[in-house]
Amino acid sequence: MSLPRDPDFGTPARASDRLVTLTIDGVAVQVPGGTSVMRAAESIGSRVPKLCATDSMEPFGSCRLCLVEIEGRRGYPASCTTAVEEGMRVRTQTDKLAAVRRGVMELYISDHPLDCLTCSANGDCELQDMAGVVGLREVRYGMDGDNHFDGGSAAPKDDSNPYFSFDPAKCIVCSRCVRACAEMQGTFALTISGRGFDAHVSAGENQPFMESECVSCGACVQACPTATLMEKSVIEMGQAQQSVVTTCAYCGVGCAFEAQLKGNTVVRMVPWKDGQANHGHSCVKGRFAWGYATHPDRITTPMIRKSIHDPWQPVSWDEALGYAAAEFKRIQAQYGRGSVGGITSSRCTNEETYLVQKLVRAAFGNNNVDTCARVCHSPTGYGLKQTLGESAGTQTFDSVLAADVIVVIGANPTDGHPVFASQLKRRLRQGARLIVVDPRRIDLVKSPHVAADFHLKLLPGTNVAIVNALAHVIVTEGLVNEAFVAARCEPASFAAWRAHVAQPAQSPEALAAVTGVPAELIRGAARLYAGAANAAIYYGLGVTEHTQGSTMVMGIANLAMATGNIGRLGVGVNPLRGQNNVQGSCDMGSFPHELPGYRHVSDPDTRRLFHDAWGVAIDPEPGLRIPNMFEAALDGSFRGLYCEGEDIVQSDPNTQHVQAAMSAMECVVVQDLFLNETAKYAHVFLPGSSFLEKDGTFTNAERRISRVRKVMPPLAGLADWEVTVALSRALGYPMDYRHPSEVMDEIARLTPSFTGVSYARLDALGSIQWPCNAAHPDGTPIMHVDELVRGKGRFMVTHYVPTTERVTHRYPLILTTGRILSQYNVGAQTRRTANVQWHAEDRLEIHQPSAWQERHRRFSKRQLDLLPGAAAAVEP
Repeated sequence: MSLPRDPDFGTPARASDRLVTLTIDGVAVQVPGGTSVMRAAESIGSRVPKLCATDSMEPFGSCRLCLVEIEGRRGYPASCTTAVEEGMRVRTQTDKLAAVRRGVMELYISDHPLDCLTCSANGDCELQDMAGVVGLREVRYGMDGDNHFDGGSAAPKDDSNPYFSFDPAKCIVCSRCVRACAEMQGTFALTISGRGFDAHVSAGENQPFMESECVSCGACVQACPTATLMEKSVIEMGQAQQSVVTTCAYCGVGCAFEAQLKGNTVVRMVPWKDGQANHGHSCVKGRFAWGYATHPDRITTPMIRKSIHDPWQPVSWDEALGYAAAEFKRIQAQYGRGSVGGITSSRCTNEETYLVQKLVRAAFGNNNVDTCARVCHSPTGYGLKQTLGESAGTQTFDSVLAADVIVVIGANPTDGHPVFASQLKRRLRQGARLIVVDPRRIDLVKSPHVAADFHLKLLPGTNVAIVNALAHVIVTEGLVNEAFVAARCEPASFAAWRAHVAQPAQSPEALAAVTGVPAELIRGAARLYAGAANAAIYYGLGVTEHTQGSTMVMGIANLAMATGNIGRLGVGVNPLRGQNNVQGSCDMGSFPHELPGYRHVSDPDTRRLFHDAWGVAIDPEPGLRIPNMFEAALDGSFRGLYCEGEDIVQSDPNTQHVQAAMSAMECVVVQDLFLNETAKYAHVFLPGSSFLEKDGTFTNAERRISRVRKVMPPLAGLADWEVTVALSRALGYPMDYRHPSEVMDEIARLTPSFTGVSYARLDALGSIQWPCNAAHPDGTPIMHVDELVRGKGRFMVTHYVPTTERVTHRYPLILTTGRILSQYNVGAQTRRTANVQWHAEDRLEIHQPSAWQERHRRFSKRQLDLLPGAAAAVEP
């Protein structure tokens, strides 16, 4: 149910349902009304020469190469900007057209350096290609007059960006880079300055690229038809010889990339235009920051040591795995079966995560497995499961292009999910309205051609109060979609919720002192959201990483159900996942209380299913979560940990507590790319593999399962999944897989929402959004279309409980984490790339509170006691 995309121009197709019949080069063709003549010609295999038209931007009509003859019309209209008409008769190839096109190309070449043999774009240059297509063999105009590639008119080359160069001497001023920056990225960092002969591409106000607003997404580089904008890696290494399509391993958007190589060396990463999550767009991290995979800091040899105070000793794989297995067995024999556990990673593939939790449950014999994704995902999983019946977001990313009102809560898409943010900004430029709920003034509040209608600048920790206030307005002002609620939701739960939020204590006026948001802003935002034909909510870690994260997710679902914004394009409840496989790591059973597919370990039927498949009994008792592991380590009952792809010492809160717990363990096995902070407390280090070195799948924020394909051999000899299999074998529980595809086949057999997923199906369809089963063989782009997964939607009463995290004289600041565009998580990857040129070190941003906020930053005990269901107030 994704919006159709015009293959000539990557924006949603403007074609109508009405079919138009015309003749092109004597061939009758029928296409939807609104289709361009160029697209219609290409549908019958007639390729019209072009330079300014691309498959990702609006038609422009400036290059004059795509001219055609149309019977009954004067002149030669541009086929990219001319729409088809009934009965139109078009000729794309005539002697006159050929002469005109050669003349146009001759003018381009007369102002272009003829250094094709030494040019970095040689073999991948559209200008060169089109010169051949039109049959240009000589240039009659002399090269000794004014031009842009020699003498005083030649602007200096700009090498300020670490990843690409800008050579104005080779620019043909086609505007493709400018349009890509505006239409695809939405940054508007580039423009055409000057007129006539003086026209030139300018970054910012004639600034170097690195000093301009450019965000280095690479859209301009990909759009450039010459060597004007060119990756420095291509300049250095030359054109690639082969390519492999894979999936980015940064954020939860899950962009598809074409890794272009020479042998086993990556030359560049090019956004794949058939990628169903990104449609050929990218950000600075995915497009350029892949060099960490071959960084000198990579550890490629297994290492062991008996004490964390001893130096590391390089050993063979067999020795390292044997030592780790022997230590785990010793610890369990001495301290009990539950004395060891494992941590999976949201950075690893579905298959790798599945194998780690299988190792813990089948080889260790307990449920002591956890993941960082529990913190950011489980509130969504629990909240949406309770209300809608499924533990994931409801939409595709493309769905935002049909939204009339967009609500962004606790997320900063332009930094955290930039490719999705470009889609969102495109829709805003088309007229959609925006509500931002965030303590910070994120870029979406106001940036070029984008401005929020409402910015609800709430005080940290008051999310539930805000959502209750919004619900109060919707209920008391008659904005509920009564027909939807009556048909699709439980009457009793709706009545209880309505009675709760209708209380005067939940009004925007009553809660203004709590949230710090003026009542009139909340009322305006609620009316805008509830009054839209299609309204969508997108939220991030600012919602889920709170003590009331689950409550807030339920509150968001309540709003969507009450207004009927579920089950179609342009609506829904959409969590934005921070890491590439947050969704997948949870789908695969990384929680200590749930097996793959979110089925509780206490369920006997589920345990029997896995017992029959794995040949071992599954413990019916939930295992330890990561904080429980730390506590158990300090009390002496938890002594061994297998940690794959997580730097818990760096990223978990209360660092000294974590360090003390890690120091208390007797065998810590770390599997990672680099010697990170956690590895300082490890006894065994197993080299990890990057996403370029493995096969598998990632599941993005829209439940889209995408293939990860091996681009180069693992630098350490084994991919991560092979390491886990070998460790399990050393522990005495053999896992006999020859390829990750066989792991996915097992996942499909045991997990209802993955029943129809296989590598063959993924290769055929490009990607699949689960659930994928007999009822949905091609996946489920939009959830809850005909009915909610749980049948009738359940409204949940959401009581606001004030946070215990308060400012005091001793601790006068509330600190919160956020993302920046150029860096990723703890920086293990991006800080080993040229991205450090934007942010070389961590930064603390301190907000200067306004006088109004200063007056309301502390809550009195009396105010808190007035709130129904409020916890006991903490004295200021």
